[in-house]
Amino acid sequence: MIPTTKVLNQGLIVSVQAPWGSPIRDPEVIASIAEASLRSGAVGVRLESPEHIGAVRRRCPKALIIGLWKCAFPGSDVYITPGWREIQAVWSAGADVIALDATDRRRPNSQLLADLTQRARHELQATLMADIDSVQNGLFAAKLGCDWIGTTLYGHTEKTSDRTPPGLELLPDLRRHLGLSVRLICEGGIKSPTEARSALRAGADNVVVGTAITGVDLQVAAYCHQLTH
Repeated sequence: MIPTTKVLNQGLIVSVQAPWGSPIRDPEVIASIAEASLRSGAVGVRLESPEHIGAVRRRCPKALIIGLWKCAFPGSDVYITPGWREIQAVWSAGADVIALDATDRRRPNSQLLADLTQRARHELQATLMADIDSVQNGLFAAKLGCDWIGTTLYGHTEKTSDRTPPGLELLPDLRRHLGLSVRLICEGGIKSPTEARSALRAGADNVVVGTAITGVDLQVAAYCHQLTH
């Protein structure tokens, strides 16, 4: 069950993910980090893969889980829950909100975002989070029925490759044009509590923080690089 707006508003959502090959990429380790985040005040967690979603759901049955599944396919740059199979798997694993790429890029097997969102809403009655890179794509995703809009892919698509996250500049326009029922999320590149607060002031309802809190592999590598160069 998704918490009330009053509970969610201005809350922190922690992205608990780990790269392939990392010893942290273990379902029980992910579940431990997720539980620690929730105990410390996070209103929810964002998790990648059905296996990790299931592990956290079993350990934290009342947790708000935003779930996704990163899957790469030839001929497409879309990898965040790109198709119907991935949507079903994330939902079945126990996610409360399904996050999916909602940019205008070509999807695997020529699947259409409009078809996927309609099917997820009608067959699963699922709450959807659109990971977008621009105001235009955010408004289009909301029109299709996505309940949450996140700036996750700002700076990570070909059209925004010259931009650096976080996508604070998207927030005022998105907030101005989105209905009050659509939850606006700032995700990607938030490095400090000060930046997180700036995102809320710019119009976000919630902030998702990942690497700066849970990205041990990347954080340690960055420190080591700075100390040795």
